[in-house]
Amino acid sequence: MLEISLPKIAQVILYGHELARAEPELRGFLDSLNEEELQSLVAVMWIGRESFAAEDLPEALRVAQEEARTPTADYLLGTPHFADHLEAGLEALGLSAAEDENALL
Repeated sequence: MLEISLPKIAQVILYGHELARAEPELRGFLDSLNEEELQSLVAVMWIGRESFAAEDLPEALRVAQEEARTPTADYLLGTPHFADHLEAGLEALGLSAAEDENALL
């Protein structure tokens, strides 16, 4: 149901963990994603910070689409620990980007 691949989420997580030196790369990467991918990314983050339960993914995706007013890069960068929330959201959904993260290192 996610419109973004695990390798792309892994890339965002890695940039998020290295934000002090990788903010320009993160912004550039996010600019390359389409709207559906960005909305999926936000929905996963919301699930990770427990704003939505994993079983409410369709609702989280709908709300992400409806409330997409701030550029996603600004929204993510303004959310403390967003990379950790993405990892937790994937875990809640029964997914993992760990292998993809390791492949990018």
